[in-house]
Amino acid sequence: MTNKHLYHIDFGWEDLGSPSPTIALLSGDPQRANFIAQTYLHDVRILSENRGLHSYLGYLPNGKPVLSATSGMGAPSLSIVVNELVQVGIQKIIRIGTCGSIQPHIPVGSIVISSAALCRQGAANDIAPVEYPAAADPFLTVALVNAAQELKIEHYLGITASVDTFYEGQERTNSANSHLIRKLEGITEEYRQLNILNYEMEAGTLFKMAGVYGFAAAAVCGVVAQRTVSENVISTSKDMAINNAIITAIHAATNVKNM
Repeated sequence: MTNKHLYHIDFGWEDLGSPSPTIALLSGDPQRANFIAQTYLHDVRILSENRGLHSYLGYLPNGKPVLSATSGMGAPSLSIVVNELVQVGIQKIIRIGTCGSIQPHIPVGSIVISSAALCRQGAANDIAPVEYPAAADPFLTVALVNAAQELKIEHYLGITASVDTFYEGQERTNSANSHLIRKLEGITEEYRQLNILNYEMEAGTLFKMAGVYGFAAAAVCGVVAQRTVSENVISTSKDMAINNAIITAIHAATNVKNM
């Protein structure tokens, strides 16, 4: 652990108090990190809002200290934040994100808990070889599944496709670029046949970092698009999906045993 202020997150271990948190809830959206802190934690204190990477220290219902932090969008930004969080003593990270389902039986509003990721991310290649497994921590993942079951939230456990881009990488053509390179044409159907559940943009790199750095990582994402029907995010169900992911993560973080 380091006492110095880290360059990007702009706080250090000495800012975390005693006992210091060992678990972080990591969101791509700074507004989501703020919402989690202000809605579900108590005695919340702002650690930093540097570079839009908002970080808050608060306490779970059982009194356990926890960080609600922002990773930014995509794996390169996440890789910086995670590296620095580990430097200040974080040992467990739960990603709380959004995703698009690529399986017809997984509806918008439900959640996907990732057991592992097909990792098609450049940032991850700087962490470990392409062949290195991108696997979630089994104990933290089971805690998420147990939480969803106890909360009666519709949930699905399986493999996630983590890719670097929201449009081309997820085979969207309704964008500024309607002409995909050949290797991406039909990629969603290929992944569907491989029993991959969803698209998102961070979990694969997070899981590889966890394996290399020696911390526990898991991911839960609210389903905001049903890609077997449309490329579009369903805004009317977005808040419900995100809240389902948040409360599942909060419940899991509160009840997970020390590992």
